[in-house]
Amino acid sequence: MNPFFSYFKNLFNSNQVKSLDNLYGFKRYDAMLHNLVADKKVPGLAVTILKQGKMLLERGYGYASLEEKVKVTPEEAVFRIASISKCITGIALAKMVEEMIVDLDASFYDYVPYYPKKEFDFTLRHLASHTAGIRGYRGKEYALNKPYSIKESIQAFKDDPLVFEPGKGYLYNSFDFVLLSLAMQEASGIVFEEYVKEKVLDPLGMMNTFSPQSSKMKLKNIVECYSKTAIGFKNSVPVNNYFKLAGGGYLSTSRDISKLGQAILEKKLVRPEIWDEILASQTVNGKPTYYGLGFQVSQDGLGRHYVGHVGNSVGAYSNFFVYPKEEMVISILINCTDPKVQEDLENIQNLM
Repeated sequence: MNPFFSYFKNLFNSNQVKSLDNLYGFKRYDAMLHNLVADKKVPGLAVTILKQGKMLLERGYGYASLEEKVKVTPEEAVFRIASISKCITGIALAKMVEEMIVDLDASFYDYVPYYPKKEFDFTLRHLASHTAGIRGYRGKEYALNKPYSIKESIQAFKDDPLVFEPGKGYLYNSFDFVLLSLAMQEASGIVFEEYVKEKVLDPLGMMNTFSPQSSKMKLKNIVECYSKTAIGFKNSVPVNNYFKLAGGGYLSTSRDISKLGQAILEKKLVRPEIWDEILASQTVNGKPTYYGLGFQVSQDGLGRHYVGHVGNSVGAYSNFFVYPKEEMVISILINCTDPKVQEDLENIQNLM
């Protein structure tokens, strides 16, 4: 079905925008999320919120498929989670540190000696904190649709020079995590996704979290991915995110991501001191980067400290916030490329 036709068909059958007058607390929060769909800002989203381990809110809004009018169900709808994948990788890295498979401050070349030598050496810590000097995407590299393995994909950037001396700058990018996952794979002798499944996903009960090539994916539960246009939504271009699984390739549900958040609050899987290292903001030239090892480490608009990640990729936008002091987890997954709603989401989350 033509995606533009689908948009107009849904336009006349959509839910009405809800008034926020005299709405407070969860009722206002719920109405504001509903309005993101009703205002045609996003095609669909799922939210799960935990407080002290108990579910405060779990709902789906809008459509997993505009064409088929399939509603979003937060416990089942499988979204691309974009850069929340880095948090999963950060925890897997912590587990490898605990198992003494890798050393955060060891040279990357100790694990991947065949990578072309650069002017400066760099470590796993540099890669996990985006301070290694590896370049970011060029052109349409963010939307590659080639069946690269992790090792094969490095051909895209392996011959490029470092952007800066490692440890002397900060440049957020996904190629850092391609290299990190390659080092983890080589060090352990285990395929990256298999290690993550065995050591992170299965122990946390994240049974609806998959790599794009997993044979166990329940295809009927994967949401359609869209991009926003001036008059509605169209199907996103096809991409193959397997090679950048560690930095932006995983698929999951909002419920599974909330389990990840609760594990962070409870410091499961690894010793507390390793958690502290993974979740500590790194510094460059004596100043904090507000990024740990796979995690954003910052404050929200109300000054509350959080760890987590905002994600954006083809056909996906995501928010994952873990508030240690408030013992709260917020997981929001959207099936649309950068819908320009971060300010809306932050305003909504300030109600919590």
